[in-house]
Amino acid sequence: MIDSNIVLTGQTIAYTLYVLAIISLIAWFAYKVTREGKSNLVKPAFFYSYIGLLVVTGVSLHIITYNTIPWSPMDLNRAEITPDKVFNITVSNHKFLLPSEKIIIKNHEKALFNVTSNDLTYGFGLFRDDNSMVFQMQVVPGHKNDIIWQFDKPGVYSIRSTEYSGPKGVAMIEKNAVEVIDSN
Repeated sequence: MIDSNIVLTGQTIAYTLYVLAIISLIAWFAYKVTREGKSNLVKPAFFYSYIGLLVVTGVSLHIITYNTIPWSPMDLNRAEITPDKVFNITVSNHKFLLPSEKIIIKNHEKALFNVTSNDLTYGFGLFRDDNSMVFQMQVVPGHKNDIIWQFDKPGVYSIRSTEYSGPKGVAMIEKNAVEVIDSN
């Protein structure tokens, strides 16, 4: 799977350029119109053609970046995927109850995190050392809450609640709870 940091960087660059193109059009148009009250240079056909180009570019960006989301194939083909490991995690009274002190996963294994809440709606997020998020999901009591993930490189991750569950939810952090080791 592609690392989500790479996807975020690529999307940030693409969408920043797109937004700058939109801002340049609006600024140019506003300058020309407010300068003389009417612009002889900005013809309606040119203006609407540029707007059309921006719409086509924006839709194209969405279509192109859709396929770069690393978890899309896993979600779309979920029925055919058998996880290599299943981790049953319970959340209750603002505390993660893990199956072991540290969850160990081999690199390139498909891990299923099955998370159950006994009382409130919580979040289940996996975070890198630099506090950037790998993935997250909402954990709703009485519903199936699971996510399949395939790690592409070794690392140590923390688990955090990503949903507001009251003032105690701020402390819902399990540092270094997941370790992905080399598969050799």
